[in-house]
Amino acid sequence: MELVTVGTGTVAPSAHRTAPCHYVARGGLRILLDCGAGSLHRLAALGLPWQQVSHVIVSHFHPDHWGELPMLVYALKYTTVPPRRDPLVVLGPPGVVRLLKTLAPAYGEWLLDPGFPIGFLDVQDGEPFPLDADVNLETFPVPHTPESVAVSLTAPEGRLVYTGDTGPSVQLARWASGCDLLLAECSLPDDQPLDMHLTPTRAGELAREAGTRRLVLTHFYPPVETTDPARRAAAAFGGPVTAAKDGDRFTIGGGGGRASC
Repeated sequence: MELVTVGTGTVAPSAHRTAPCHYVARGGLRILLDCGAGSLHRLAALGLPWQQVSHVIVSHFHPDHWGELPMLVYALKYTTVPPRRDPLVVLGPPGVVRLLKTLAPAYGEWLLDPGFPIGFLDVQDGEPFPLDADVNLETFPVPHTPESVAVSLTAPEGRLVYTGDTGPSVQLARWASGCDLLLAECSLPDDQPLDMHLTPTRAGELAREAGTRRLVLTHFYPPVETTDPARRAAAAFGGPVTAAKDGDRFTIGGGGGRASC
């Protein structure tokens, strides 16, 4: 299972980081974990096959995490050659279907009927959802917004957990227990904590409590980047930590190491 941290930023405009988006590939699956502003152009710049995206998994409804989804559908409808025939499946916490059906009259009916098969599904927490014969999706509620969830992708070679946006949560650590790679938000410096986000130390504590093999930090607001977040998180975790950049690549299975970008 391959992970590319496509967008490691936030709603704060950045010259170096786009809004949240992470690309996971395994077999025929091409998954986006969130799809914020700038995702499509960054996918193209990284040489990733955005035309082949099979699933988009939305962690919550803040627009920096899903706002480019209509543009993805629009691009798949009008710019793929030959025209797309494969289905696109959009998954998210309860309410994602209502969200997109509410938006469709403003954007255009193409959002729900783009000329290729498209499905929108609410995923219930704690109920494994098979994406193919080998990979299961599961979600877990986290303290951020009422609908916010963490996302787990489990394959025979290992498990990836993406926190989405979250505050500290003992329950999340238990649910993520033993994962091979924890992709955790790291929004704010240690001296600016909020209950709805993680700091480097809090992310490291989450990783330690979960017993993950590797911690990858993402979702950086500008102030946290001057604090060496990987070093601070590693002090709390005790294991390998990477402060991801847009375009970093990781492998789950086969050693779990970081590949060249």
